[in-house]
Amino acid sequence: MKVAVTGSSGLIGTALVAALRAHGHEVIRLVRAAPAAGDAIAWDPRADRGALDPRSLGGVAAGAGLADKRWTPGYQAEIRNSRVQGTRALAAALAAMATPPGVLLSGSAIGWYGDTNGREVTESDPPGSGFLSEVVRDWEAAAGDASRAGIRVVTLRSGVVLSPKGGILGRLLPLFRLGIGGRIGTGHQVMSWIGLSEWLAAARFLLGRDDISGPVNLTTPSPVSNAEFTSALAAAVHRPAVMLVPVPALRLAVGGVSSDILSSARVLPRRLLDEGYQFRHPDIAGTLAAEL
Repeated sequence: MKVAVTGSSGLIGTALVAALRAHGHEVIRLVRAAPAAGDAIAWDPRADRGALDPRSLGGVAAGAGLADKRWTPGYQAEIRNSRVQGTRALAAALAAMATPPGVLLSGSAIGWYGDTNGREVTESDPPGSGFLSEVVRDWEAAAGDASRAGIRVVTLRSGVVLSPKGGILGRLLPLFRLGIGGRIGTGHQVMSWIGLSEWLAAARFLLGRDDISGPVNLTTPSPVSNAEFTSALAAAVHRPAVMLVPVPALRLAVGGVSSDILSSARVLPRRLLDEGYQFRHPDIAGTLAAEL
C-alpha cells in the first residue's frame, strides 16, 4: 500500500513512518520545508488544497493526517489553525484527485469529550464544552471534503500517547528517575491513555479495515487515575514517588501538555473492542514496561 503521511517529523509521525515501512508499505511524507529526500513532497497546510498537485499523490491508497503538537492555552489561534486548516487543505487535495485514495486516517483527540469529571464516555457521546472540544469538533469537520468525495474517513481520537521520546511521559520521566515525581493534587483525575506502540498497531488495524469509518477512540480499555499512573511510573523506574506536585509546578515542568493530566475523562475504545481489536498491553504497568 502507498501511504501519504503528514506530521512525519513529530513523535507519532516519525514512529508511524517507520512502522508502515517495516510492514512493507511505501510511504510518502508531506513536508512543509523543501524536500530533502526522494520520499517527500512539499505542501503548505495554510494554502488552498495545501498547494498540492493532485498528480503528485497518484497511487496513494491512504492519507494519514496527523498533528501531534501539544495543546498550549496561550496559542489558541495557532492550535486551531494547525489542525483545522491543515486537515481541510489535505481533504480538499485528496478529493480533487482523479482517483481519490480509499481511506483518510485523520488526526483527532479525546479533547472532543472535554473534562467529564471522570465519567465514562465512548464514540457515541456528544462533544463537551470549552475551547478544546470546539477545536476538535471543527478539526473533525474539516475532513468533510474527503468524506463527500467517497473517501473512507476515520477520525483518530487519540488519548494521552505514552512514549519516553516525548509527550507527557517524555517530560515526566526525568523527574521520576530522580525520585522527585509524585501525584498531582488529589490524584483522582482520570487519564485515558495509550502506548505509542499500541497506537501504531491500532492505526494499522484501522488502515486495513474497509468497513470502519467515523470516530474511533485510540485509548486503552483501562483508564487510570493520576495516583495510579504515578504509582505505576515510579515502580517502572524503581524510585519512590511520595511528593505532592502543585499544579503551578507541573505546568512549569511539562508546559502545555499539563492539560492532558489535569483534566479528567474516562474515554473507552468501544469501537476498537467491538471490531475485534486485540490490545497488546491493556494495563498501564505492561505498557510502561514495553515503552521503557
